[in-house]
Amino acid sequence: MSKRVISTEQAPAAIGTYSQAIQAGNTVYLSGQIPLVPATMQMVEGDFEAQAVQVFENLKAVCEAAGGSLGDIVKLNIFLTDLGHFATVNEVMSRYFQQPYPARAAIGVASLPRGAQVEMDGVLVLG
Repeated sequence: MSKRVISTEQAPAAIGTYSQAIQAGNTVYLSGQIPLVPATMQMVEGDFEAQAVQVFENLKAVCEAAGGSLGDIVKLNIFLTDLGHFATVNEVMSRYFQQPYPARAAIGVASLPRGAQVEMDGVLVLG
């Protein structure tokens, strides 16, 4: 099976040994996105909501680079350093997704890269 690297300047560049996404067949595996602003590679300024919005914008850019959209995500994983932000994640997510919503997990973690409060990855199916 062949695989294709998905890359866009509209999302943060990889800061390690990984690709923004990999396509295998019609499935695209999205790497974790934290709230980095692509142009500066710095964390977005603001509260948790601003971080969640930036992560969705980063995921959206990678989905579009793959030829899809957020609506094509079938599985979304959300990592939170504070599960108290669960309601905010749901509210922000409702701005980006319509039913049928993707399958999802929300996982509490001790820490994330660069002090982020939220990270998300997912699986996208094209066509």
